[in-house]
Amino acid sequence: MLRDRDGENLREHLIRTAARLLDERGSAGLVVRDIAREAQVADGALYNYFEDKEDLLAQALLAHVGTVMNEAPRMMPEAGTATVAENLTVFIDGGMEALYRVTPAFAGLMSQPNVLRRFHAMVGGNQAFAAPAGEHPPAGDHQQAGGGDEADAGAGATGQTPEQSREPRSLPEILNHYLRGEQQLGRIDADADLDAATSLIVGAIHGQVLPRVLFAPPGPRPATPPGLAAQLATTALRGLAPRTS
Repeated sequence: MLRDRDGENLREHLIRTAARLLDERGSAGLVVRDIAREAQVADGALYNYFEDKEDLLAQALLAHVGTVMNEAPRMMPEAGTATVAENLTVFIDGGMEALYRVTPAFAGLMSQPNVLRRFHAMVGGNQAFAAPAGEHPPAGDHQQAGGGDEADAGAGATGQTPEQSREPRSLPEILNHYLRGEQQLGRIDADADLDAATSLIVGAIHGQVLPRVLFAPPGPRPATPPGLAAQLATTALRGLAPRTS
């Protein structure tokens, strides 16, 4: 196996290089020549290590999502710490930041469905994107930032499917796991529908990020309204029903 000056094998070097390009510029217009030049190898070298360009891009997308999630600050504090509203604010801010970084890579690949199909298979298929209602990680597991969706898609970024790992690895899993911990501690109503709450909060994260990234003209990243995460967290906790004495 060829190695670069740091002793990294060339296949890993190419994946890492392509993943960095996805992070820096998104996937739109990204071609083999760009990756080869950045990696300082001949164009044809890529085909010695990957079936085709789509294989390389799928591997790079997997690595990119994993990097984003692993570099993110701890996305959800432990149940029982701070206040529930403060913890939800941390989660919402972290989830939006992760989506802002990974969405451009996915958006540019919409015209290359085979890349997305390969990526989808790598992370474990539909199970990687949201735990079905009623299926949750075992109690006592500790959530980590090493998961995602577009950030959910980070479920397989460590090489494991959700079925192979006991840690929550997507935005819905991380949040639902946290809420169940708080419910067990009595800091969330025992009758609260946590699946619905998870869908509402994660959906709000997507609703804030995706239109801003997908439908905005190229340029600096649109700013998220200040205080939005705290507003969403507070509203989710209080609900919309009128208070009764």
